[in-house]
Amino acid sequence: MAHFAKLNDSNVVIQTEVVADADTQDENGNEVESVGVAFLTDVHGYTNWKKFSRNTSEGKYYNVDSDGNWTGEGDQSKAFRKNAAGVGYTYDAGRDAFIPPKVFDSWTLNETTCIWDPPVAYPTVTSVGGKDYQILWDETNTRWVAYNPDGGELNLEWNTGTSSWETF
Repeated sequence: MAHFAKLNDSNVVIQTEVVADADTQDENGNEVESVGVAFLTDVHGYTNWKKFSRNTSEGKYYNVDSDGNWTGEGDQSKAFRKNAAGVGYTYDAGRDAFIPPKVFDSWTLNETTCIWDPPVAYPTVTSVGGKDYQILWDETNTRWVAYNPDGGELNLEWNTGTSSWETF
């Protein structure tokens, strides 16, 4: 199966479609994006489509097993357009990449992955005593905060210097 994103005039994804391989192949049986676009144009009467790989994330290609587990693929030539497209993503022609919406103003685009990176790295400690923290980004204070799994209160902040959670 091939996957295509329907783009509006600003190259924002407004829909995704799955297309049978046979409807994307040329006369020699090779999958060709323009053949898939022509098929979708015939079906929907809409011309602005881009192919994407649902198995590509952050510039890497992954295999997905029957349990839904993702493992890195040795052949990274299959990585295509940096990220799988999703509604609200933007297709950037200059980067030939799908980029998710920017959620926080302080985050910057990683040119390698085409994912938005926070100004403070995600915490390396995500649980205590076998209980997972609920970790959230605090845009006002540009920091990671967490709910204490024992108390349920939002009372921890990530200290990058000590790589530990501290009460605030």
